[in-house]
Amino acid sequence: MMVEMKKSVFAKYFTICIAFILVSITFLGAMLMLFASQYFKDEKYRTLLDGAQKAASVTYSEYEAGEGTVSLTTLRPFYQLLAAASDSQYFLTDNTGKTLFCSEGSSCDHTTHTVPGKILDIAAQGSYREIGTLDGITQHRNFTVAVPLINDNNLVVGFVFGTTDSNELTRFLMELLKMFLLSSAGVLLLTFVVLYFVTLKLVNPLRDMAAAAKQYGRGDFSRRLNVETFDEVGQLAEELNNMAQSLSGVESARRSFVANVSHELKTPMTSIGGFIDGILDGTIPKSEERKYLQIVSDEVKRLSRLVRSMLELSKIETGEAKVNTKQFNIVELVCQTVFSFEQPINNKHLDIRGLDHDRVVVEADEDLIHQVIYNLTDNAVKFVNDGGYIEFSYTSDSNYTYVTVRNSGQGLSKEEISKVFDRFYKTDRSRGLDKNGVGLGLYIVRTIVNLHGGDIVVRSAEGEYCEFTFSLPHPKQNKFGLSSKKVNTKNE
Repeated sequence: MMVEMKKSVFAKYFTICIAFILVSITFLGAMLMLFASQYFKDEKYRTLLDGAQKAASVTYSEYEAGEGTVSLTTLRPFYQLLAAASDSQYFLTDNTGKTLFCSEGSSCDHTTHTVPGKILDIAAQGSYREIGTLDGITQHRNFTVAVPLINDNNLVVGFVFGTTDSNELTRFLMELLKMFLLSSAGVLLLTFVVLYFVTLKLVNPLRDMAAAAKQYGRGDFSRRLNVETFDEVGQLAEELNNMAQSLSGVESARRSFVANVSHELKTPMTSIGGFIDGILDGTIPKSEERKYLQIVSDEVKRLSRLVRSMLELSKIETGEAKVNTKQFNIVELVCQTVFSFEQPINNKHLDIRGLDHDRVVVEADEDLIHQVIYNLTDNAVKFVNDGGYIEFSYTSDSNYTYVTVRNSGQGLSKEEISKVFDRFYKTDRSRGLDKNGVGLGLYIVRTIVNLHGGDIVVRSAEGEYCEFTFSLPHPKQNKFGLSSKKVNTKNE
C-alpha cells in the first residue's frame, strides 16, 4: 500500500512539478530567443539606417556642390570610415539601381549587378529594409536598408544602401542560448534537489496517515499523528487524531456495553436456571416452590424490562422513534406521574413539594416526556431517605423551560456525578437499593431530552440532596422544528 501511495503521490507530484518547470523554462527560453532576436534585428536596422541617412546627407551636399555630379574621390573615404565604424558596407547607386561606388571597393558584388526596380520603388517611398540577398545580388543573406536621394525638384536621383552580414544574428543567438542553457541547467539541478526534499516532506505525513489509518482499520486506535503545521495536511492529521479519539471512545463504549449487557443478562439467567433446576431435581422442597417461582418471575420481568429499555433506546438513537408533539401542561403530567408512586411514597413517609404550581405549558412529545419524569421520579423515590422529601420546581428564561426534580438523602459523589448518565452505570449504593433497575433509566432520560433540543444536568451535595434539571426549548427555539403534528425522526 505504501509503495502504491509513493507512486501515486510522490512520483506523480514530483513528475508533474518537474514537467511544469521544464515546460516553463522551455517557454521562457523560446520567448527570450524571440525577443532577443527581434531586438537584435531592430538594433541592426537602426544602426544601418542611421549610417545610410548620414551617408545620404553627405552625398547630397556633394551633389549640390557639384551641380548634379558627385566626386567619388571625396565620398569614398567618408563611406569607408562609416563602414568601418559600424562593421557594415555602404554603396551608392543612381536612380536606375546601378552601383556608382561601394565602401568595400571595386571587388564587391554590388558593382557588378543592378538593384532590381521593385526594390528601388519601395526605397523611393522613404526607406527599405530586408534580410535577404537583394534579389540575388549577394551570395549570403544580409541585413539591408536603403534611403533615397531626392533633389530640390522632389526627384529621386540616387539611393544609399547599407548592408551587413546576418550571420551575426545567428552567432548572437547561439551565444545567448549557450548562456541560457548553462544557467537553466544550474537552476534545474538546484530545483530538482529542493523539489525532491519538499515533495518528500509533503508526502511523509501522508505516509504516516496511511499507516495510522491501516492501524485504525485493525481496531488499534492508540496511535496519534504529530501535527506540525496548520495547513490542509496538518488539519487532516488533526482530524484523524480526533477520529481516532472518537473511535477509541466508541470502541470502549461498545466493549463496556457488551460487558454490561452480558453481566445484566447473566445474573438473572443464572438465578432463573438455578431455581428451575432446583425445583425440577427436588432440591427445593414443594413448600418453597412458590417462593422461588416468584423470584424467577421477578427475574423474568427484570429481563423483560432490560430488553424493552434497550429496544426503546435503540429506536431513539437510530432515529426510528416517532415524536408526536403537542402543547400540554407539564405540571399536570408531573402530578399524574407522582400519583402512580403513591404506595412507595407512603411507605417512606415522604413529603412531596411543588405539585400545586401554576400551569407550565410546553410543546413536546407527552409520552416521551412522561417517561423522562417517570424515570426521574422513580430514581428519586428509590434513593430518598425515609421521611425525606421530593420537590418539583419550574423556571423559565427567554429560550428554555426548566423542570427540576430534587430529593433529600445521601446524594452523589463527584465521581458518580460524572458517570451517572452512562449506560448501565449503577453506583455501589444503588446496587443495594435498586434491585430491579438495569442502569439505563438516566441514559434514556438524557437521550429523550436531547432529542427535543434540550439538556439535563445533575447537582448534588453528599448527605443533603440530589437534583436533576432538564430543559425544553420554547416552541420557537426548538432546533428540530417540532410542531404539533406527528414527526418521524428517522432520516428518509
